[in-house]
Order: sequence, then structure tokens, then C-alpha cells
Amino acid sequence: MEVRRQHTFLVLAIMLVASLACLFIAGVLTRRARAGAVSSSNARKAGASNDQVYAAVAPVKRETIATSLSIAGQFMPYQNVELHAKVAGYIRNIDVDIGDRVHQGQVLAVLEIPELVAQVDEARAAVHHAEEEIQRSRSDVLRAEADNVALHANAARLVSTDRVRPGLIAQQELDDATAKDRSSQAQVESAKSTLAAAKQQLEVAKANLAHFSALSGYAKITAPYEGVVTWRFSDTGALVQAGTSSTTGLPVVTIAQIDLLRLRIPVPESMASKVRLGDPLDVHVQSTGEHFTGKVARFTNALDPSTRTMQVEVDVPNPTYRLQPGMYADVTLLSGRQANVLTVPINALQRGRDKTTVLVVDAQNRVQRRDVQTGAEDSNKVEIVSGLSEADRVIIGNLASYQPGQLVQPKQSAQLTVSGEKE
Repeated sequence: MEVRRQHTFLVLAIMLVASLACLFIAGVLTRRARAGAVSSSNARKAGASNDQVYAAVAPVKRETIATSLSIAGQFMPYQNVELHAKVAGYIRNIDVDIGDRVHQGQVLAVLEIPELVAQVDEARAAVHHAEEEIQRSRSDVLRAEADNVALHANAARLVSTDRVRPGLIAQQELDDATAKDRSSQAQVESAKSTLAAAKQQLEVAKANLAHFSALSGYAKITAPYEGVVTWRFSDTGALVQAGTSSTTGLPVVTIAQIDLLRLRIPVPESMASKVRLGDPLDVHVQSTGEHFTGKVARFTNALDPSTRTMQVEVDVPNPTYRLQPGMYADVTLLSGRQANVLTVPINALQRGRDKTTVLVVDAQNRVQRRDVQTGAEDSNKVEIVSGLSEADRVIIGNLASYQPGQLVQPKQSAQLTVSGEKE
């Protein structure tokens, strides 16, 4: 009997444990089912969120645009000249050296030319001699004219007497008086011719004096303009050759005008025809970090056959000599200015080998690919000649992330930090 009760108690215990286990398993399964439902809901929400793709867009606008070209330019002296001696001679003294600032008309060097001094003295003496010859010739003219007056009066008197009393005066005497009268007239003309020749000789002598005096003036080498001595080739006592001789020697010094510089820019053939006087430029000097603007002052209107470029120049004031010839500058040239043209940001373009396209977001916020024809462009925007209208919106940035027909959420580019991502 006791054994039967123990057996019954054991069966009841086993049944109780089994019931508790079933309840535990059911609870675990219920919690897992609820967790799975929550995960599925979150996944659906996340999937719905990921399906909404944002796109940075910009409107097609009418703006003023100019073709932009970035190119390196070089500063050159506004004027640069090598000063030669006009006549050969020895340098008596030279008063400047490289780096010296000089003023217009300042004496830079003086030459010693002894033979030229002698030539000036000789020419001056020739002038004095010609003046004396003129005085002598004038006296000869006066004397000849006086003799002519006396002889002419005597001949006229004899002729008049012969008319009143024929035969009173011998014919020989009349002929002699007439001959002397004519001879005196010829002497007057001869004296006048001699006087004219003396005057011409005086002019020749004065011209020679002016010539040698001018050459003597070249013994002083002066600065033709305000500038800087960039090189010195000779020293005191050196013999310099005349700059006009067939064997031209070295110059004495080189003077560069750098208070005004030329910024010379080689513009390529593709843009040469668009350059106009007054086109604006943006200049950044590499070595000094300076930044300023300028305008096109002149250009060659011809291409260099070797480089296929056209030289364009900008005048750059340099009163403090802060810029030096030979420095390079990064130049951005704007030319071909056009107003009221359709433009888009330059990063909206997809350039291919044979065509250019943009991605347009239509009224239903779906992506469309459009072929466009472009015109002028600057660093930020490009002209659209055909393919777009003013009401269109174009995607900018991360263009490879979008496909035609894709549904996107457009946002103005200023509202996005990274194209295609939500803030």
C-alpha cells in the first residue's frame, strides 16, 4: 500500500514538471514571435526610408557669362634697353652699378675721346675761317660795285659827249671806256658769286661743327627714362666700341623700366579670336601671394607659328617695385562676355567623347537624361545653347548615382551638405 502511494506521488510530480516546462516553452516562443514582429516592422520602415533618394538640384537660370581661361603669365619690364656708346672711347668714369635706381637724363658714364675734341676744335676753326671769308667777299663786292659805278659813269659821259659833238672823242677811247664798264660789271657778279660760295662754306662748316659737337655730347651716356640698372658691362678705363660700328661691342649698362610692368600672357589659338581690349583679368602672383585685377591693354593680333599662341599684355603699375621682371603669375582671363543666356552649374555636366548630357528632374520627380549643346563657360557655370529650358531642374554632383526613370526627392543644392545624402 505504501509503495502504491509513492508511485502515485512520483507520477504527479512528473506531470507537474512537464506542465511547468510546457508553460516555459510557450512563453519563450511568444516573446520570440513578438520580437520577430517588431523586427519585421522596423525592417519595413527602414526599407521605406531607404527607398526615398535625395538629389541636389539647381535651376536653369539666365545669367551673364564669359569664357574663362586660366594660364600662367610672366612679368616683363615696360621698357628695357641696352645703352651703347655712340662713339668709341675710354670710360673716364661710370657712376652706377646693378640695382641702382636712375632718373631720366641722369649721367651714367662719361667717355674720354681726345680725337673727337680735336675734331670739334677743327670744325669750330673752319666756321671762323668761313666767316672771315664772307667778310672779305663782301668787301670785294663793295669795291667791285664802286669801280663799276665810276667806270660806268665815265663810259656814259663819253658816249653822251660823242653824241653831242661827233668826232671829238676818238672811237678807241669810247671802246675802251665801254669795255671797262662791262668788265667792272662782270667783276661785281664774280664778287657776289664768291660771297655766295663763302656763305655756303660757312653753312658746311657749321654743319660739321654741329656734327662733331653732337658726337661730343654722346661722350656722356644718360638714362633715357626712370628705371633700374639691371646689368653693368664696363668699368672705368675700359675701351668701348661705337654701337653703330660693324663690329658692335658690348653695351655699357642695361636699364629696365619697372615702375610699370607688362604682364605677358600666351593665349592659345582656341581663344585668341575672343580676346578684346579691356577684357577683365584676375591675377595671382605666385611668389608674393598678391592678388589683383587688370584689363587687356594690347595684343599682337597674330599667332606665334611655333607655339600657336597670341601674346596678350596687361599693364601693371609697380610704383614700389614690389614686383620684379621674370616673376610668374596665375592669370584668369574672362573674354567673350555674353548676357542673358541659359546657364547651369558646371558640375551638372556629364561630358562624353561625342556628346554632353545632364540629368533633369521632371515634374514627377523622376530623373531624365538630356543631351545638351554648351557654349561659353567660366569656373562655376556653363552656357546651354540647346537641350534645356529655363524651367528645368538639373542634378549636380554624384551624377553616376542616378539612373533615368529613378524617383528622387529634389532639394536645392544649398540645403545639402553632400550631394545625394540627407542632412
